[in-house]
Amino acid sequence: MILAAIQYPSFNPVAIDLGFFQIRWYALAYIGGLLLGWWYLNRLLDTKWWPDGPPLSKKEAEDLVFWAMLGVVIGGRLGYVLFYKPSEYFSHPLEILQVWNGGMSFHGGLLGVVTVIIAYALINKRSMFHIGDLVGCVVPIGLMLGRIANFINGELYGRITGSDWGMIFPQAGPEPRYPSQLIEATLEGLVLLIVLRLLFTRTSLRFRPGTLCGCFLIGYGLARIVSEFFREPDAYLGYLWFHASMGQLLSIPMLLVGAWLIIRARRTAPSHARTA
Repeated sequence: MILAAIQYPSFNPVAIDLGFFQIRWYALAYIGGLLLGWWYLNRLLDTKWWPDGPPLSKKEAEDLVFWAMLGVVIGGRLGYVLFYKPSEYFSHPLEILQVWNGGMSFHGGLLGVVTVIIAYALINKRSMFHIGDLVGCVVPIGLMLGRIANFINGELYGRITGSDWGMIFPQAGPEPRYPSQLIEATLEGLVLLIVLRLLFTRTSLRFRPGTLCGCFLIGYGLARIVSEFFREPDAYLGYLWFHASMGQLLSIPMLLVGAWLIIRARRTAPSHARTA
């Protein structure tokens, strides 16, 4: 079985090494997600999609991307501390600031971005639901790049498998494992990006503020729950309630909030958008 498994290609986690300065693939994933997300957000704001004008100006979109990035980093780090290793970090609080040692939570980053969206909408007197729709359509780009970076780093690998597409990760021992990072990159990133793009361009759901954001939350929640069946649970947590992983449990509230957003948008949508 082991001989038939795919050998993990030994990637160098450092993308650029200048001797005195290194840039890792994971950092490039964040930078690439930011730049591509900014570009894609501007494409979504193209006036041809908005007969009455886009919900944000290009300058507002630029400011939003900057603050959202801070929300991702701060929320992602605090979420990892609180959801995954609270006792360890509270015993050594200075380590919370050592982001370069790894440890980010998507669900924490999501809460950080939600906080930014609400604050930005209130300050600038914009619809938080419209902003949430736009951000939801953009986020899968960063998710896909982040999971690819996880694969390059050889981390967050999958469970042991006897399938033909099992892969041997050096850090995980000699047993073949699912390349769960690539599964997540496909489901949480590429597939979700395409689905939301089609909903945005081929339907009038963009005129129901909150609907696309709800679709993102449900889509990501389902993708994460499914992909966690292939992913090795965190060693320091293992399986939790009902033999579920932390990622699966944290995704359940996303499904509920997503459903609420869609129902609310349906009830409050203008008549011309209810037939979408």
